[in-house]
Amino acid sequence: MAKVKINWPPMSMKAEGEDAAVLAQAEQFLKYVKEAHKISFDVLPTIFRDGCRDPEELDDEDDEDVEPLTEPEEVAPGAQWDVVAIYDNAGIPSIMHRFRRMNDKDLFRGGKDKPHPAFIIGGEVYDEIYISVYQNTMINGKPYSLPYMEPVTDITADKFADACFSKGEGWHCMTAAEWGLLACLSWKNGTLPHGNTRCGKYHADPTECGVNVKDSNKTLTGSGPATWTHDHTPTGVHDLCGNVGEIIRGLRIKDGELWATESNDAALPETDLTTCGDGWKPIVDSNGNQVYVDAMDGIKFTTEKPRHGRANFESWEDVRMLCWSDQLMELGLFAGEGKAVCAVDATEGEYLPNRGGGWSNGGSAGVFLLSLLNSRAVARWNVGGRSAYFKKR
Repeated sequence: MAKVKINWPPMSMKAEGEDAAVLAQAEQFLKYVKEAHKISFDVLPTIFRDGCRDPEELDDEDDEDVEPLTEPEEVAPGAQWDVVAIYDNAGIPSIMHRFRRMNDKDLFRGGKDKPHPAFIIGGEVYDEIYISVYQNTMINGKPYSLPYMEPVTDITADKFADACFSKGEGWHCMTAAEWGLLACLSWKNGTLPHGNTRCGKYHADPTECGVNVKDSNKTLTGSGPATWTHDHTPTGVHDLCGNVGEIIRGLRIKDGELWATESNDAALPETDLTTCGDGWKPIVDSNGNQVYVDAMDGIKFTTEKPRHGRANFESWEDVRMLCWSDQLMELGLFAGEGKAVCAVDATEGEYLPNRGGGWSNGGSAGVFLLSLLNSRAVARWNVGGRSAYFKKR
């Protein structure tokens, strides 16, 4: 057994486990810092053998699974963040971004003075949630948020969700509500993320580039510049635009009707989101009417049920919104990014989302990109995901 701790303000990493795994994580972290940020190292990381104690470890045993890496900062009215390492039940850390509770009114005009649904889980209001800083990689069948790794792809939505739940209590696949929070926050603050939208580079500025996975147009997680994060800082949430699309739990279209979970209940493993599960609730407008997608002539969100279904796509700037819905705003289902694509299959059947787009999507990629085209049996070579976490009471 071995332990390692590497400090690189404002970030650091700690790992504990088998020697080979710990060394591999340390090497990846150092490679990320050195190549992406042009930093050299004169001192190699210290490896602590089993039985040695890091003197800076927290004394409070209740908090041993959450190790702070940065000091909280104010980033928007009512919002604070910091970056932490959280260990799962396999003893492997993930680098997570902690978001403090925000209200809808802080995120979009017309929003109410109530918590954004990402912070309401199982009917309880939480003061903070944690979202993976990096698109996840797989280690022994579990997803992890680690820098400079190849992002997982070729996995179905259900299998990825199960893998996230297997990490232990509070772990889950990133939800529609959580993605909506980041989309709204980026839009509100004017920091819509750039990303790998053209074979390792940002389509609008090819000087913005990441480090490509060997023999691939994907880039290693977090290897792009600060503009590839949700807040345009090095410690923001990386790769929400492009690289690989991301599986999102808790949103679907079925027979042209939009469905989601109650608040952020998609974060709970007991929420039944099978095709006929009772965890699904209709998305409604401000008057309580069911919201549909009519894709017969372009795309429009409406409370009138379409007579016929069709699959279609448009840029968000061309999508017609014929109803007002707080839910749509909360979930980032609006034209926050005009050129990003909204692609929907409104035919008979159930279709699940991925968001963000991939390395080949060019200007149609973005944190507001929505693809509601795939059945739950589909695993795509260009779609992965990221885990999230809350500390259950």
